[in-house]
Amino acid sequence: MRPIHLSLALLLCASTAFAQQTMIAHPSSVWMADTASSGGPAAAPAPRSFDLDAIDKTADACTDFYQYACGNWVKTHSIPPDQTRWGRFNELGEHNRYLLYQDLEAAAKDPKTPLQKKYGEFYSTCMNKSAADQAGYQPIEPLLKQVGALSAKDQLPALVAQLQSQDGTPALFRFGSQQDDKDATRQIASTFQGGLGLPDRSYYLEDDAHTVKIRQAYIAHVAQMFQLIGDTPEQAQKEAASVMTIETGLARNSTPRTDLRDPENRYHLLQLSQLQVLTPAFDWNAYLHGIGISNLPSLNVATPVFFLGMNTLIQDQDLDAWKSYLRWNVVHAAAPYLSSPFVAASFDFYGKTLVGQKENQARWKRCTTLTDRAMGEAVGQDWVAQHFPPSSKQSMQKMVVALEAAMKQDIATLPWMTEATKQQADQKLAEIRNKIGYPDKWRDYSKLKVEPNQLVANVERADAFRLRHELNKIGKPVNEKEWGMTPPTVNAYYDPSMNDINFPAGILQPPFFDPTKDAAVNYGAIGVVIGHEMTHGFDDEGSQYDGKGNLRMWWTSADRKAFDQRTGCEVKEYSGFETAPGTHLNGKLTLGENTADNGGLRIAYQALMETLKAEGQQAMDQKVDGYTPAQQFFISYGQIWCSKATDASMRVSAKVDPHSIGKWRVNGAVQNSDAFGKAFGCKQGQPMMPENACRVW
Repeated sequence: MRPIHLSLALLLCASTAFAQQTMIAHPSSVWMADTASSGGPAAAPAPRSFDLDAIDKTADACTDFYQYACGNWVKTHSIPPDQTRWGRFNELGEHNRYLLYQDLEAAAKDPKTPLQKKYGEFYSTCMNKSAADQAGYQPIEPLLKQVGALSAKDQLPALVAQLQSQDGTPALFRFGSQQDDKDATRQIASTFQGGLGLPDRSYYLEDDAHTVKIRQAYIAHVAQMFQLIGDTPEQAQKEAASVMTIETGLARNSTPRTDLRDPENRYHLLQLSQLQVLTPAFDWNAYLHGIGISNLPSLNVATPVFFLGMNTLIQDQDLDAWKSYLRWNVVHAAAPYLSSPFVAASFDFYGKTLVGQKENQARWKRCTTLTDRAMGEAVGQDWVAQHFPPSSKQSMQKMVVALEAAMKQDIATLPWMTEATKQQADQKLAEIRNKIGYPDKWRDYSKLKVEPNQLVANVERADAFRLRHELNKIGKPVNEKEWGMTPPTVNAYYDPSMNDINFPAGILQPPFFDPTKDAAVNYGAIGVVIGHEMTHGFDDEGSQYDGKGNLRMWWTSADRKAFDQRTGCEVKEYSGFETAPGTHLNGKLTLGENTADNGGLRIAYQALMETLKAEGQQAMDQKVDGYTPAQQFFISYGQIWCSKATDASMRVSAKVDPHSIGKWRVNGAVQNSDAFGKAFGCKQGQPMMPENACRVW
């Protein structure tokens, strides 16, 4: 199981994976609620690279470069009512989604292949709003009855197993597979904390006014959902209180996100018998039998304190409380796919209240995203054939080679790293695998059953199919060619256990990659993305893995001390940046992404300079639209982060998102760049050229 590090969207839903990958952009919430319209959309325009209209020339680039690069974009753009944030990632994401929607509509109406027939059926069933409304909550009634039939707490493990593995309900904790951190050639079982309906443990434990307000709204939402499945108001309030008691207990024993940044804190390989001793109230053999696993000698118990707390909760809370908790998990997981009252109630809390979203996304958007999530490598095959030419892949491969050379040069010139550690770093860099566009081998979906007019069942089967895919890896060699993102995704990631960088075809479009633009524009956009992901191999987490993907300290103690001092500079620097009014970034939580932004910017600039040198002095000096190549580079970088977000979503991000908001991804990185100051003629002491800049890579 492998969760991904994010950089641009919101972590509202728990990932099914929890090893460590690092993304360039935040993923956004997938599905929340219904809208009145389910008709076809207008075409979403493709965003432009190096947008001169976005620049605010009244701003001083040396005082606030984000305002300079993005000021007019921010002024002329508003957050669409069905979004909580809006930026260049979102613009491209909407464009890609529209293209995917066209493919799905065609497959639903006139499929040309068996695969198109399957994903077209999935999509068209999702689009059938009237069928969902007619069914009400009948699709989950059998599950609710099973929960109601529990007669003893020793039946919990088998039922939790069924909910997780067959019904798409992520109750209580997460279970799956991961690469063994100490032997990256093999896949092992792994279990991890979970079971919360709010985005983070802090929502249950902190008592500031905003958090208390959210907590109260959450309890009211849970009660409302219980009423929708037949509870009286009094019963609903009682059940909601039980849910809150159990979730608060789980939250209290959950490891904070900042502590989970240390890989050693999430690796505890135990014998199954040891885990059973740790949690005597939960029969792991019954659970494993329920999810179809036998002969499991050991597993990674990533968060043992959580499971100790879970055991105490099982002992202390009565059976009725656990029934309430599981009933809530069933209805919560299915609500977005049920009738309109459930969809609306789910959106009202998770969309409007929590993150300030005014309207839910149109049904076609949600169904397109849901189909991509369920069968991503099925729909992705046809998508890349139309929208990702071989020439784009070849150009990306050349840029990756240039960035690798720049990273090698950067390592060689580091003033704080000893030669012994530089040799190890060079070796790790040489062993990074590059994945561009899409997988070499597509996933087989022949065993996934899709039936018409069974939306909830189709979603459950897709979730079960995905989990079975993960569980089947346990005990087998690692598949080094597997991807963790679908081809149309506007994102990228680094996986420290694989030691690979991954760039889906979806992000290899304008404004990130545009073959019609000069090298400076592309190096400032996708070049920095490449450098960002490459640098993740050497951030506070990735640097603890060697080139083979094993968790091993390959630094000298002196080097590690120097590294920690330099990253400490970034922690202090970014903790001073304000997001929403009264809310600041968590410099420790965002450290890995901030280091990657700073390092990626530096090595992409180096790669550009080497590329231009090879073309001659004329290329170094030639201006485009009045800007030198160096200035184009930094403007291009700044503009990929032009964005706006609701205050509510930024407050959530400050608690859960390991990435800074767009303004500070830009200003935080350029103020640490000597090359930026030279490009724009800044003077020492100006905001974008401070006296004591931070530098790691």
